Amino acid sequence: MTQSVESIKKDAETRMAKSVETLKNDLGKIRTGRAHPGLLENVRVDYYGNKTPLNQVANVSAADARTLTVTPYDKSQAAAIEKAIRESDLGLNPMSSGGVIRVPLPALTEERRKELSKHARAEGENAKVAIRNVRRDSNQHLKDALKKKLITEDDDKRAEEAVQKFTDHFIGEVDKLVTGKEKDIMQV
Repeated sequence: MTQSVESIKKDAETRMAKSVETLKNDLGKIRTGRAHPGLLENVRVDYYGNKTPLNQVANVSAADARTLTVTPYDKSQAAAIEKAIRESDLGLNPMSSGGVIRVPLPALTEERRKELSKHARAEGENAKVAIRNVRRDSNQHLKDALKKKLITEDDDKRAEEAVQKFTDHFIGEVDKLVTGKEKDIMQV
């Protein structure tokens, strides 16, 4: 099965955009000094024997800059939710008060901020590697099509230039996202 030049370019652009989206999600999970509900996105609660995402068993919201509130839909699950948050690798200590679970976020130390910043850069680097891999794959598809005489050398060159433009654009996006996240992390 051969791909047309347009489908190769479209595929490259789509896959690079997905890499940037994945990075946005990954960066959203890195803690900054402020409380945001996305912080508890990966917490799984033992809900009647099933590991269920926290946002499906409770409403998570930011009460203020340093506190998240978790309101269980089923009040009998409050203890299980509290336990799941405590056992997550986020280092949080939830407290139950009435039907609401409060999750105070401790202030980040300078050392921890640098660590999180380094983690954000590593996530950015992973995204760049993924984007470059997409470029390599696309260029390989183009070379294969050229070898099989399905496209001309001019088509190949133009398509490679287009793929390089996509690559530059999305790597720029990654740099912007990482820089913004680092600024958020280092903000006291």
